[in-house]
Amino acid sequence: MRKIEAVRKFTFCAGHRVYGHESKCANMHGHNYCLYVHAYTDVLDELGRVIDFSLLKDLLDPWLQVHWDHTFLVYENDKELLAIEPLAPKNKPWFICPFNPTAENMAIYLMKEVFPKLLPDNIQISKIELWETENCKVVVTH
Repeated sequence: MRKIEAVRKFTFCAGHRVYGHESKCANMHGHNYCLYVHAYTDVLDELGRVIDFSLLKDLLDPWLQVHWDHTFLVYENDKELLAIEPLAPKNKPWFICPFNPTAENMAIYLMKEVFPKLLPDNIQISKIELWETENCKVVVTH
């Protein structure tokens, strides 16, 4: 049988800095991220779908909007940024990451930690593509 995937696009805006980066990405900056989530299942539903596209959005997008959209991702070991966190706007808290917020680590975190908890047991993520800019993306596969 062929592998069939449902792919949903998500967008969010977030700031970060790459802790320890050797160049300009060590500075605070932001991106308009574009995320493609590839979902699959072993058995299509009664209508012949992996999952309804709107359900995929309803299950995953709220987490992105609450935790990452229009906020700042800060590595938990970045003491310089954590020292100024009290000065950050109060309307949306920073997301303190258990990882350095590179595009690679962000995609891995979504694939391994976040999305599996949000999806039905029969739906799995096979691939995540996270575009940091229109020229740069990372791909994480299962």
